[in-house]
Amino acid sequence: MSLKQRIDEDIKQAMRDKNQDTLRALRAIKSLILLEETKEGANGISADDELKLLTKAAKQRRDSAAIYEQQNRPDLLEKEIAEIAVIEKYLPKQLTDDEVKAKLQEIIDRVGAKAPSDMGKVMGLAMKELAGQTDGKVVQTLVKSLLA
Repeated sequence: MSLKQRIDEDIKQAMRDKNQDTLRALRAIKSLILLEETKEGANGISADDELKLLTKAAKQRRDSAAIYEQQNRPDLLEKEIAEIAVIEKYLPKQLTDDEVKAKLQEIIDRVGAKAPSDMGKVMGLAMKELAGQTDGKVVQTLVKSLLA
C-alpha cells in the first residue's frame, strides 16, 4: 500500500474517531503529496520522495515547536507536537546518537577519511544511507567530531 493510500485510510479513521489533531496532520501530509504529484514535469512520486516530504514536514514542525516554546505559546506548541507524533508514525525508526555514531564510523572507515577536509565525502554517503533515520544537523556535528 502506498503512502497516499495509507494516509487516505487513516484520514477516514480519524474522521470516524473525531480526532482533530490527527486529521489536521494527515490532511497536511496528503496536501504535500498531492502538490508533489501535480508538479510540472512530475509523473508520480517515488518512495524516496515520500520519505523526503515526511522528513521535511516533521522538521518544519519541530522548528515551529521550538519557536513556540521560546515565545511561551503552549497552545500552539501542543498542536505542533501532536502533528509531529502523527508524522513520525510514517517515518522509519529514528536512530539514537550512538547508533548514528557507529554507522558514521563505519562510513569513515569505508571511505578512508582521516581529516576534516574529507568531510564532504563522508557527508554525501552518510546522508544517503541515513536518510529519514536522523537529522542532518546531528550527522554533521558527529562527522565533525569524529574527523577532528
